[in-house]
Amino acid sequence: MSDDLYSASGVDTRAGDLAVELMKQAVQATHGPEVLGGVGGFAGLFDASRLREFRKPLLATSTDGVGTKVAIAQAIDKHDTIGQDLVGMVVDDIIVVGAEPLFMTDYIACGKVVPERIAAIVEGIAKACAATGTALTGGETAEHPGLLGVDDYDVAGAATGVVEADRVLGAERVRDGDIVVALGASGLHSNGYSLVRRILADRGIDVRDQAADFGTTWGEALLEPTRLYTGELVRMLARDDLDGAVHALSHVTGGGIAANLARVLPRGSWTQLERSRWSPLPVFRVLTDLAGASLESVEATWNLGIGMFAVVAANRADHFVDVAREEGHEAWIAGQVTIGERDLTGFEQGAKGVDGGAVQLVGHYRSA
Repeated sequence: MSDDLYSASGVDTRAGDLAVELMKQAVQATHGPEVLGGVGGFAGLFDASRLREFRKPLLATSTDGVGTKVAIAQAIDKHDTIGQDLVGMVVDDIIVVGAEPLFMTDYIACGKVVPERIAAIVEGIAKACAATGTALTGGETAEHPGLLGVDDYDVAGAATGVVEADRVLGAERVRDGDIVVALGASGLHSNGYSLVRRILADRGIDVRDQAADFGTTWGEALLEPTRLYTGELVRMLARDDLDGAVHALSHVTGGGIAANLARVLPRGSWTQLERSRWSPLPVFRVLTDLAGASLESVEATWNLGIGMFAVVAANRADHFVDVAREEGHEAWIAGQVTIGERDLTGFEQGAKGVDGGAVQLVGHYRSA
């Protein structure tokens, strides 16, 4: 089939080639000497010789997307932050097991390839990959006319990392008396946007409308990119003064606060998180006010200002908080882990098929 005939069916291969040219420099900036072959091959090549340095290397892998947050980007025609959201959702899951990310690939499905739009998305992915020490080794842009609208697209990605077998983080390392440290979020990150969009629709708010509380349009406020944690956490886990201090990490994504923490706690353990230790970000307060709901009612949907938890040995928790702040993250002690029997009424117990620990939020949030 000739290019002209294929183009008549709605697929423009020349536009795809132009998109690759526009993004090439940003992608190549994530490549170290381990990446072979450059941009445009059928498969990305990554030199795994470094794995010989490991006694027993375990590969960690994760895949995810951005969800309905892309609808906000499409509505206001702003596409340069969605890539960071994608990297955060994928790579920050890998660091949870203590793994250092190695490489990532992305996939963009769209109704029509608009080269500048695709390039903006991929440049965002590439910049976030560079910030987390991840090589962007390949990807795919697929044009699906008739299946997706001209301005519709979705993004997904997958990444691979490596961790020494005896340094894997998780519930098996958690001990009685460990301290739960919270790391602050930048906003909604990439979860709960179906609820966000429903709230705005019910109030007749268009994402292009000005949001007086934020000094921007609603769309710009809601596209605040996901905060990245991997780069800093890789450095922190490698520090001699924190060696062995971190027992578990939890990325607060779909399912909210308690459920995600419960996944990385051992069965038979429990913790109560003090709401008074932090004040949820303004975006959460404004949205719940619009919905006529309480902050407590959305704890299982939104992160409310916590993007990552670290479960840390009690005698080094304060130092961990100090180092996290030095690395540019808001951090605070949110609770303590106890292993032992108790009445667990009102606790969230495990999640996503994991029979883990139990978590309950108690008290009242600090005022804004």
